[in-house]
Amino acid sequence: MPELIFPKDFVFGTATAAYQIEGAYAEDGRGLSIWDEFSHRKGKTHKGDNGDVACDHYHRYPEDIALMGELGVNAYRMSLSWSRILPEGTGKINQAGINHYRREFDALLEAGITPYVTLFHWDLPLALHNKYGGFQNRQAAHDFAEYAEVAAKAFGDQVKHWITLNEPWEHCVMGHFMGEHAPGYHRPWTFMKVMHNLLLGHALGMERIRDVLPDATVGITTSHTPAHPFTDRDKDHEAAALANEFLNFVTLDPLYKGHYPEELSRRFRYFKPGVETGDMERINAPIDFIGVNNYQREFARHTYLVPFLNTWIVGGTQGAERDFVKDGVQHTSMGWEVYPEAIYEVLGWLRNDYDNPTTMITENGAAFEDEVIDGEVHDPKRMDFLEGYMGQVKRAMDHGSDITGYFVWTLIDNFEWAAGFAKRFGIIHVDHQTQERIIKGSGRWYADLIRRSQAQ
Repeated sequence: MPELIFPKDFVFGTATAAYQIEGAYAEDGRGLSIWDEFSHRKGKTHKGDNGDVACDHYHRYPEDIALMGELGVNAYRMSLSWSRILPEGTGKINQAGINHYRREFDALLEAGITPYVTLFHWDLPLALHNKYGGFQNRQAAHDFAEYAEVAAKAFGDQVKHWITLNEPWEHCVMGHFMGEHAPGYHRPWTFMKVMHNLLLGHALGMERIRDVLPDATVGITTSHTPAHPFTDRDKDHEAAALANEFLNFVTLDPLYKGHYPEELSRRFRYFKPGVETGDMERINAPIDFIGVNNYQREFARHTYLVPFLNTWIVGGTQGAERDFVKDGVQHTSMGWEVYPEAIYEVLGWLRNDYDNPTTMITENGAAFEDEVIDGEVHDPKRMDFLEGYMGQVKRAMDHGSDITGYFVWTLIDNFEWAAGFAKRFGIIHVDHQTQERIIKGSGRWYADLIRRSQAQ
């Protein structure tokens, strides 16, 4: 295999999310988010873990930026806490929150690291949820647009690259369909409505950012997990096609084709999302880049036990407690199959079916069991994972995909949503009792890849 190397101008970064690392949940005027409320409900997270302190990044960001400098990354994808800036979700601005992020952006820029800022990474202000149910209500899209404008005005001199939403599918399905994430609803009939309101929020927010910052680059991050048939039966092939509409094309089709997937729309015809005149044209407006998150593939099989979809998606966490090998194939501690070709397949869709848009890999990484031995963390499984997946990214580039950057998920071991602190995705180890950081072997591997690529 030839040595893995990327173009000299390639963007190498790491990615995080505010609620997963910041902590300081009640400091400096921050309002509560739905994740503050959800993570404090009994039985909703592993061992009752929450993000009250998380990685204490709010106070330790200078240390974390110094570690990014040691890795040699030239970009950092981070999210803003909406309720830290607008404690009630709209209206009065919290200047202390603005000042905090301005200090962090200054520190990043001084270190030569370009910020890529995500506006919504699932932590909706609790006030908006209590007021009207969050993205179940169309009003959330308009309130998000207000927030986007506030952020653009506050940080436009420091931030040139914006991501409106992170993974609308996950917030929609995990939060409103399956109830495993905040706000914890089991309301499958709201799937299309919540999805539409999220995508409308993206569109309206992008308009506001561009009004304030005409030269900014604005995109959205969507998650993509290829679904393959569970068996070679025709019914399972049909199930996989529908699963791909549900998992993947429900975001790509409206963004790039101006409509929702046809078969999926037919199956959910009794639960239409409430599309108003002009909505789809706004959602279909050109974006500067698409952010792609990929970790694995899934399998789909036909079943009459699932109403409307008649499809069961086999995969996911599967209750895994640690990583394992099954049928000779490595799985992560999330229970996810290590299948690097999945990311190549996703990039092939974009190249062949969606006019090859400018793409950034905004999340890719793996959770494995890590041990600190003599002050070091050796994680060869994660190194193999990153080399395999990044190799497939480079393969897609060699075949014509317009890919400009890659952000490894994640910088530091964090609060992994419902899994709490039990799952470690970081390329930097964090002891959540002492907050000590240690760059893992995978972090050193990534730093070496960056160095070799930029030395050309």
